[in-house]
Amino acid sequence: MAQAQSLAELEQIRSDCLQLVRKRAGISAGVAVVPLPGMDMLADVAVFSEMLETINTRFGLSQADIARLDPNTRSYVLLAAGRLGSELIGKLVTKQLAMLVIKKMGARWLGKAVLRFVPLAGQAVAAGLSYQIVARLGRKHIDDCYTVASALLAQGPTPQEKP
Repeated sequence: MAQAQSLAELEQIRSDCLQLVRKRAGISAGVAVVPLPGMDMLADVAVFSEMLETINTRFGLSQADIARLDPNTRSYVLLAAGRLGSELIGKLVTKQLAMLVIKKMGARWLGKAVLRFVPLAGQAVAAGLSYQIVARLGRKHIDDCYTVASALLAQGPTPQEKP
């Protein structure tokens, strides 16, 4: 996908991505209710990796999008992402990378895994934690992508994008 051409377009992308995050977090919460060991973690990783890749693509910051930029702009984007501490902008989001990000939320995820086995109330709390984890990570990634994309927009058209 091409870079946003206006701030209004960038805001619309952000809004669409926030809606996507809410939907994916809901899926994660729904799976957390199922009392099968490991099922929620597999679902979280699958949901999260697909969600991140979609967000990157929507903002024009996927691995393929960044590879098409001229070298100076590519360096600028990767440097801006690095300053934010984002390991996910411009990268192919693999299940392993998504797993590493989820593990950073380790204590919450571990609490969710243990709580799931307490009948009813534990499953409800686990679902809430699952929603919260995926939503928080998704919103953080949207904020990072928005910051990089708006900086790129402010920089002006790249040489390859000029008419």
